[in-house]
Amino acid sequence: MTPLRGFGRAWDRITIYLPIILMGLLALGTYWLARTTPVFAPSAPEAPPTHDPDYFLRGFSVKSFDAAGRLKSEIRGIEARHYADTDTLEIDEPRIRSFSEEGAVVVATAKRGVSNADGSQVQLIGDAVVTREAPPARRAAEAKLEIRGEFLHAFMEQERVMSNKPVTLLRGADVFQGNSLEYDNQKRVLELHGAVRGTLQPKAPAAAP
Repeated sequence: MTPLRGFGRAWDRITIYLPIILMGLLALGTYWLARTTPVFAPSAPEAPPTHDPDYFLRGFSVKSFDAAGRLKSEIRGIEARHYADTDTLEIDEPRIRSFSEEGAVVVATAKRGVSNADGSQVQLIGDAVVTREAPPARRAAEAKLEIRGEFLHAFMEQERVMSNKPVTLLRGADVFQGNSLEYDNQKRVLELHGAVRGTLQPKAPAAAP
């Protein structure tokens, strides 16, 4: 047998197993790449905001103005805590004033209050009082209104007050009481529910000419 013929036979055997050899080398290369390639951990999901105060106010006064520069509302309190998840202020001993375009003044006070960002809504808790004085042009003919209760939800700009707790309403010398209240001054609608009681004082007689 010549050396050339022997080499040819050896080469034929090698070519038979060549695909298997190549597949083995490819598998080894893939395994090496898998072991050496760095693995990036997935980014942690953003944690939802918690109901914790993100800033405090003490001895503060916050005023809100409309586009024309007119004072719309003012919020005062001993201390306030802002919660980012609800964008609300929790206020100790709040005093909130709201001014309508006609000049009517609504004042809300309580031991504690929860207000939205612009002070247009406030939940009053503990010795809650909301008073409304008519605009100067109608002040002589329209009596001051006062609502008292342990809980009042006041919508300052809309001049609405709601409560699911017992309330006392004073309008001039008249007194009304009920287990819950819905009052809308702009619509001139007052609804008292539950055990409703009222005391109406007679009007003073007109002075003789």
